[in-house]
Amino acid sequence: MAESFMFSIADNVLGKIGSVTLQEIGLAWGVKTELQKLEATLTAIKSVLLDAEEKQWKGRQLRDWLGKLKHVCYDVEDVLDELQYQALQRQVVSHGSLKTKEIHSE
Repeated sequence: MAESFMFSIADNVLGKIGSVTLQEIGLAWGVKTELQKLEATLTAIKSVLLDAEEKQWKGRQLRDWLGKLKHVCYDVEDVLDELQYQALQRQVVSHGSLKTKEIHSE
C-alpha cells in the first residue's frame, strides 16, 4: 500500500538518524545540529504523511510533492549510509593499524 510505503521510508531514515553510530559521527564531524534539525523536520513530515498520501489521488500537486519527497528521502538515506560507511571504514583502518603495530612490537 502506498500509504505505508512513504511512511516506512521516512521511518527508516529517522531510525538511521537515531542510531548510535550516526550520533557519534555527528559529534565527531560537527554535524550533530544538522542531524537534529533533519530529524525534527522528518518527524513533522511523517506526522502528516499518511493523511497526505490518502489525498494524493485527489490532487496532482500533492501527488507531485509526495513524489519529490520520496526522492529526497532516498537521497537523505543515501547520505546517511555514506556517513556510516565512511565511519566504519575509518574504524577498520584504525583497528587494522593498531594490530599492525602490535605485531611489529612483538
